[in-house]
Amino acid sequence: MRTIKKAKLLRLHFGESDRYNGKPLYEAIVHRCLELKIAGATVFRGLEGFGETAEIHRHHLIRKDQPIVVTIVDTAENLARLIPEVEEMMDTGMIATSDVEYMRIERPPKAGT
Repeated sequence: MRTIKKAKLLRLHFGESDRYNGKPLYEAIVHRCLELKIAGATVFRGLEGFGETAEIHRHHLIRKDQPIVVTIVDTAENLARLIPEVEEMMDTGMIATSDVEYMRIERPPKAGT
């Protein structure tokens, strides 16, 4: 039997070179999510992208400029606690939220394995 639950999806878009208190911004956000007991966070590095400045962000040999997306799925209440803190950490970027439905997949281990 599967159960479908309602939740919120939070996507944070910014650049790989963005920092917070001397560490990469994505690391600081994931650490803060752990502290706030957020259900989980995943960091994705994009190959190429651009934002409202129309400046192309991509891999360079000299500097880190690839787009970063942090994806978080949790309750509306938990994301409401997180968003103001993330806003304080970001200098530039975009925060997007949407309603989602999710299913947690957890199969018991097979006998003998």
